[in-house]
Amino acid sequence: MERDPCGLRKESGMETINLKKYTDFLVEKTETLLNIDSPTGYTENAAAWVKNEFEQLGFEAKLTNKGGVLVSFGGVDRENGLLLEAHVDTLGGMVAEIKGNGRLRLTNLGGLNPNNAETENVRVVTKFNGVYEGTFQLCNASLHVNGEYNNIKRGWDTCEVVLDEDVKTKEDTEKLGVAVGDIVCFEPNVRITRSGYIKSRFLDDKLSVGILLGLAKYIRDEKIVPRRALYVHITVFEEVGHGGSGNVPEGCVEAVSVDMGCVGEGLQCTEKQVSICAKDSRGPYSYPVVKGLIDSARECGADYVMDVYPHYGSDVESTLDAGYDLRHGLIGAGVYASHGYERSHRDGAENTLRLLIAYALK
Repeated sequence: MERDPCGLRKESGMETINLKKYTDFLVEKTETLLNIDSPTGYTENAAAWVKNEFEQLGFEAKLTNKGGVLVSFGGVDRENGLLLEAHVDTLGGMVAEIKGNGRLRLTNLGGLNPNNAETENVRVVTKFNGVYEGTFQLCNASLHVNGEYNNIKRGWDTCEVVLDEDVKTKEDTEKLGVAVGDIVCFEPNVRITRSGYIKSRFLDDKLSVGILLGLAKYIRDEKIVPRRALYVHITVFEEVGHGGSGNVPEGCVEAVSVDMGCVGEGLQCTEKQVSICAKDSRGPYSYPVVKGLIDSARECGADYVMDVYPHYGSDVESTLDAGYDLRHGLIGAGVYASHGYERSHRDGAENTLRLLIAYALK
């Protein structure tokens, strides 16, 4: 049976290939990565893991000065290169103040919202004295004590980290080695259901990193040499707006962000589909790229929708902001409850992988 690199069997009709083993693989890798803490500014462990995973699949990968991972998949046409971008940094917190009672006031890293982070377990990563556990709580969090519990607006000044240590004063906490500027990692709470749903904080954008590892495994297993030079950049500052603002390999003329597809009222996407974004809060994506992604989705049988995201920005837009002359696009598996406790589905991941195979390898 002859198979072309875009993932379609050349038989009577056009039957799509079975990607189950690659979906199993990418879900497994995603689960592992989700359990490696990596809020923006504290991504070294996750980036090292990602670099090693691409190298284990046989591809050249290097750490950038910024801390991201740049991977080459090879390719014949070096003057028509395609760069795929995803990010491994997540939302999180940083110690802004050690309060008089020994508890911690935080400042956010990225768009973490205290309303949906309340009661979450956290890890406080000190610079020199190890890691301490705690819980992110409303100040005066006992309902039997606080008669205004329901009326208090959740915010970074009304919530605090309660350390799981015997501390009662600022000095007690300082003696542990906790200091202003320490990173605070929120528990992801990863769950993979029997029905195929993937639930966790930080699916944005670790699910996409898993999908790109699935693409790498597919290219390796099928012994594919891409027709055009193909690169992956796993960035580490997307959540604060400058992840993709460098490290574009020479010869690249196009960049596509592989990030989450938004699921919510007014949008078409579900967790089981791949979303092709036509426009987000920064403006429209390149028309030829959007059209090409649609053509590829139709050709390979990916379950896709088109959407416009009202509150969104992507790595590839920071690439353009940095002055690179590129066509740009954005796709992603559908993710519900973005920047909270998120949910996607293995079908959405598989549809995204199918579209990437069809588009990036055509």
